Amino acid sequence: MKRHLTLIGAALTLSSCSMVSGPTTQDVTIIGVNDLHGNLLPTSFRVPDPADRTKTLTVQAGGVEAIGGVLAQARAANPNTVFVGVGDMTGASPLISALLRDEPTIQALNALGMQVNVLGNHEFDYGLKELQRYQRGGCDSNAPEIACKFDPAFKGAAFTYIAANVFDSTTGQRVFPAYKMVNVGKARIAFVGAVLKDTPSVVTPSGVAGLRFEDEAASINRVMPEIRRQRPDAIIALVHQGGASRDTFDTINCKTLTGDIVKIAGGIDPAVGAIMTGHTHRGYNCLVAGPTGVERPVIQGDAYGHLLQRLDLTVDTRLHRLVSIKTSNVVVDAAKQPKDAAMTALVQKAKGMTDPLAQRVVATLGVEQITRTATPNGESALGRLIADSQLAATSPANKGGAVVAFMNPGGIRADLPVNVPNPNRTVTYGDVFAVQPFGNILQVITLTGAQIKAVLEQQFDNPAAGQNRILQVSKGFTYTWDNAKPKGEKVSGIMLNGQPLDMNARYRVALNSFLADGGDNFTVFAQGTDRLGGDLDLDAFQNFLKASTVTPDTTERIKRLN
Repeated sequence: MKRHLTLIGAALTLSSCSMVSGPTTQDVTIIGVNDLHGNLLPTSFRVPDPADRTKTLTVQAGGVEAIGGVLAQARAANPNTVFVGVGDMTGASPLISALLRDEPTIQALNALGMQVNVLGNHEFDYGLKELQRYQRGGCDSNAPEIACKFDPAFKGAAFTYIAANVFDSTTGQRVFPAYKMVNVGKARIAFVGAVLKDTPSVVTPSGVAGLRFEDEAASINRVMPEIRRQRPDAIIALVHQGGASRDTFDTINCKTLTGDIVKIAGGIDPAVGAIMTGHTHRGYNCLVAGPTGVERPVIQGDAYGHLLQRLDLTVDTRLHRLVSIKTSNVVVDAAKQPKDAAMTALVQKAKGMTDPLAQRVVATLGVEQITRTATPNGESALGRLIADSQLAATSPANKGGAVVAFMNPGGIRADLPVNVPNPNRTVTYGDVFAVQPFGNILQVITLTGAQIKAVLEQQFDNPAAGQNRILQVSKGFTYTWDNAKPKGEKVSGIMLNGQPLDMNARYRVALNSFLADGGDNFTVFAQGTDRLGGDLDLDAFQNFLKASTVTPDTTERIKRLN
């Protein structure tokens, strides 16, 4: 298929040519953001170097001011533009949003004209009651000390939350609509959505209490007859589940997509013209065959507003059908995009309320930045640092007497600090909060050596985005994993402080409350006994950083074969 370049403001995107419009057709632009996580401000993002595609450049990308600029230019070019969310607009947010219960993010999305957002797993972080408050507004919150501080008359989301596959366990009724019909010009577009069915395994149990999550594709297909009867001109699925591709985000029609979304996309009704995805924080623009074998776009836009998903449709409003579609990922380069004045005012208001705490310097590093980027063995420098901080906080006898600590990589939400350059090598409270925003409480439990071995084997039973989910481990704990070995037999050579792990011995293990409850499908942790609660993970990390000038530990604790 022929390819051409499309310039949207300062954001350069690649896309494929569409068919010529006829007299009964209308062009519709759909712009989507996934996994915003309350990132009102831009953060560092690596993009391919246009002068040398083997290299990358770091830009400051995202932020609602620049997103507003992209939307304004898109709407100027085509008034028939729809802005949608693909889940995780809130939750796991930096301090500028989290300290105000994510209400600034809701209000920003309202002002940016969002029409619909599929539920993501992090929309459940504060529980169903709070999520329902986000929809309807008001101040009846489970966090009354911070709710409605940004706006005493919080009116809730002007957009509609949807999820076809989330049900009340008692009544059997959906807790939110399965879809929304959006009128844009003369066209009518149906958006149908689903959140990953495994949400209960990646959310604190209290957040999903009383809810049932069903299969994504089957739930979407179940409501398709009802949608068809309303004769939309196009149907777009918003699925908060994703995958990964070895191709770059600006590769059009890639064929290398892997992960849970591939099976989901393959099962969704062929009447759906495209599938906008989220959750895995990976930018891709691929084609996946549906149930009839016909390929259709499956796209995701990284996270934190770095990339916006863009679909340019031509629909026939007489025959009610999708004529053509082209897809692209738009880089939201904060330095090049015009800024939305209303968003600037909102950001400044939120900063004014949170900066006194966020900008407080709490530590100095020995380097500019310690990153969460994992090496092929699954470790990251920041992961090692956090695990060490948790062991330090729990190793005293009165704190649990832990001898090893484990940290889930999905709980590490940002590099430390978030942005570079950082010539003074300082770390602020806001930086620390951005890394660990969940407020988990450290726990110490007792496990046998055999149970610890079983936990390590579970790392390869719950792949996320086509990759294994490798726990970060504290200093003194080492082992080897062999990718060529079958599941259940991948881990060997487990050592603790230079001694082989005794399968029959009992060990005190430190971890956060999310993992201790079996989060991320590490169900063996939930078998732990003699559980003792401790400090907030955020406090333990901050205290560890304060104690000395930290530099990254580059010593390999986990060895990978094959």
